[in-house]
Amino acid sequence: MIITAMGRWNPAPGRLLEWHPTAAAEAIAAAAPADSTPPSFLQEDHLKAAWAARERGDVHTAYTGVATEIDGDVDTDAMSRALAAYVVRHEGLRCWFEVENNTVVRHLATPEVAAFEVSDAGESTDDEQFQRYVRQRFSSGATADVWPGFVVGVVARPGSFTLYYGADHAFTDGGSQALVISELADLYALETGAQVPELAEAGSHLTYAADERARAATFGSDAPEIAAWRDIFTRHDGRMPRFPLDLGLAPGEKAPVRIVERHLLDKDLTAAFDAACKAAGARMSSGIFAAVGITDFELAGATDYFGITVLSTRHHGDYGQSQGWFVNFAPVAFEVAGHDTFSDVAALAHRGFEEAKQIAEAPVHAVLGALAADGTLGSELAVSPNMLSYIDFRWFPGVGRDADTRAKHFTGEGSTSNASMWINRDGEHLYLVAQTPDNEVAAAAVQRYHDHLAHVLNTIARESDYDITLDHLVQEPAGAGHLDH
Repeated sequence: MIITAMGRWNPAPGRLLEWHPTAAAEAIAAAAPADSTPPSFLQEDHLKAAWAARERGDVHTAYTGVATEIDGDVDTDAMSRALAAYVVRHEGLRCWFEVENNTVVRHLATPEVAAFEVSDAGESTDDEQFQRYVRQRFSSGATADVWPGFVVGVVARPGSFTLYYGADHAFTDGGSQALVISELADLYALETGAQVPELAEAGSHLTYAADERARAATFGSDAPEIAAWRDIFTRHDGRMPRFPLDLGLAPGEKAPVRIVERHLLDKDLTAAFDAACKAAGARMSSGIFAAVGITDFELAGATDYFGITVLSTRHHGDYGQSQGWFVNFAPVAFEVAGHDTFSDVAALAHRGFEEAKQIAEAPVHAVLGALAADGTLGSELAVSPNMLSYIDFRWFPGVGRDADTRAKHFTGEGSTSNASMWINRDGEHLYLVAQTPDNEVAAAAVQRYHDHLAHVLNTIARESDYDITLDHLVQEPAGAGHLDH
């Protein structure tokens, strides 16, 4: 699987087949009663924002999707049964939501809602036409206010077909998207009589959401995890992390997203970089943060690294195979200035990243509430931080099998004021995907940044270390928005 821009997903032309609930299933969903299980914290934030966006008349882009290629002619009846089995396995996918007086109300349908039928939407003729079609389908169908909150379809042609799945972000995260396409392919194969590995049980996201609320209530304002957040933000003037170079935006301004992709290291150099991290007493994840911190220092003079990362929370229950939003956020901070080599910084980054894992035991909303109450964070609560995520896709269950190997994962593209990065490792290479503002200043800054990060990573991989200098420091024009950490 590779993460890519939605615009770079262009399957071969074919017949456009869509799966929709049967009339009986739609009636069951519409009549589904309110359920007392609260949304997870991230669901609640997302759903309130989505309702506000809809009131403004914004195009819905808060979805994420995945697609793969499957050999053989599509068996539409088998796919209908597979999709029903998939929904029965994941309780959270039987939900839809509404927002009443700023309160999120969950509706949960019975398992009988899982009944689907196929419809023919015509022919895919070229890339431009397909992109218009699929974006409209995701925008109108992958929403949380009407069940189902996901769309499934196929581009069928003799001898093969493209299977795709897209969901409103309320129902999924990056890990779920990496799981779903293999699961759907396995369920489909089972329905056609093929032999596939047994599917593990999948815990419910509703159970997770209730547990998250209960866990959050156990963290007082003086809890060590909240104290760690407070200390990090106090040392950084109570500000959310920003991209270190000027992106051509005024304070608070956003621009439409431009997805940037960059190959960083091939398979052998990735292994060499991993070995260099271990030699420095760090894991590869920490080494990635160290390389980014060095890049921030060498290009922008940021004396220490400060960022927000995404960490999985699936370890809080039997959620390894579950569909839903199973993540939390945590700050990562460590010194860079005053150290001469990558090896020095990697050890510090390792401690910073390990601390982030401990901090992330506290649900972020419990933390932000405490930091808002004591004044650590004020208006910055409304600021989206620059983020860095690292995922090693080699450890996902479907790795090595066709559906996963041929899969592409993509997101909707809204607006941003940052240039957050998703750095990923698979069996073939290390690469990054970034959501950047679509303007000339940002394009130049991001390319310079990614070029230098690639140089740092390549040097470490080839030479087992890297000497830190300020020879590359950007001299910004007067008035540019330089960020001092």
